[in-house]
Formats: sequence, structure tokens, C-alpha cells
Amino acid sequence: MTINTIMSLLENKECMEFVRLGVIYTHLVACCVAIGLVLTSDIAMVKDLSKGKVFTVHDNAHMESLQQTVIVALIALWVTGAAVVGIDYLDKGMDYFMNPKLQAKVIIVVLLTYNGILLHRLVLPALQKAGSLLNLGFSARMLALFCGSLSAVSWMYAAMLGVGRPLAWKYSLAELLMAYPVLIALGFLTMLALTERAKQQDYSVRLSG
Repeated sequence: MTINTIMSLLENKECMEFVRLGVIYTHLVACCVAIGLVLTSDIAMVKDLSKGKVFTVHDNAHMESLQQTVIVALIALWVTGAAVVGIDYLDKGMDYFMNPKLQAKVIIVVLLTYNGILLHRLVLPALQKAGSLLNLGFSARMLALFCGSLSAVSWMYAAMLGVGRPLAWKYSLAELLMAYPVLIALGFLTMLALTERAKQQDYSVRLSG
């Protein structure tokens, strides 16, 4: 009886449209939460760089809480995204997976997931130990800057693809992702320039002191 009920609901297009709407709404909320947290964190990091601020216990706790929240948002993004794909597959069949926009979103979310693992296991512990981005070794600092740039750009790019319905089937996968590595490189170079400037200021303060 239960299986028959589920099957009848799946075959009911009007019902599935409401289910899809609810899933997409949850999907967008998760994305918005993550983007808001990532942007506020990046802005705070830039401010701390300009002031030469060292991490406190409160800052470390905040970073851990922030990372956990982003991980939860990323999991919600995967679950709701998979649900939307499943619903659309039932409606459109295998051809749906040939959509370049869908492929681009999957690639970016996979990169976000891998990047989140690096941030959680390598970058955050290194920052907590060093006390400041400026105190990190060269390799660790470059990794932190790259992961931060990748995270910010990827969340914004994924959101753009998510709301860009006119992009579906109109452009190839290569065209959709053309600006993606360029924006990551620009973000990385910008953060690198800010970090070098902050290091020079910190060095000047120490000399004058």
C-alpha cells in the first residue's frame, strides 16, 4: 500500500512540482547561508590583515563554528541538489544529465567539497597554531590563500549557475566555466597582494619599535 502510494505521488506532476519547489528552496537557503558566512569571514580576514591582528581563543572558536556551519550547508547542498536532480531525471530522462549547466554545478560542488576538507584538516589547524596568516610558512600561507579564494569564488559561481536558467543548454561546459579559473586566480593574487602589504607594514612597525 505504501509503495503504491509513493509511486502514485511520483507520477503526479503537480505534487512533484511542489516537492521540487520545497527542495529548491532548501537548496537556496543552504547556499545563501554558506555564501554569507564565507563573505563575512573573508572580509573579517582582510580587516585583520590590515591591523596585524593575532588569533585569540574566541577567534579560534569562531573559526571552528564557522567551518562546521559551512560543512553542514555543503552537506545540505549535496542532499537537496541530488534530490532536485532525481526529480528532474524522473521528468526528463537521461538527456537531463547532458545539460552543461548541471555538469558545471556538479564540478564546482565537488571542488568545494574537496576544498572544504583541505580547509578543515590543514588550513584551519595551521592558522590556529600560527596565530595569524602572516605567521604561516610560505607553503602553508599560499595554500590558505588559494583555498580561501577557491571557496569564495566557487560559492558565488555556483549560486550564479543556480539562478541562471537562461544558461541551460545555451552554452557548452567549457564556456560556462571559462571565467571560473580566471576569477580564482584574481582572488588569489588580490589576497596575495594584501598579505604582502600587511607583512611590509608589520615589518615596518617592528623596526620602528
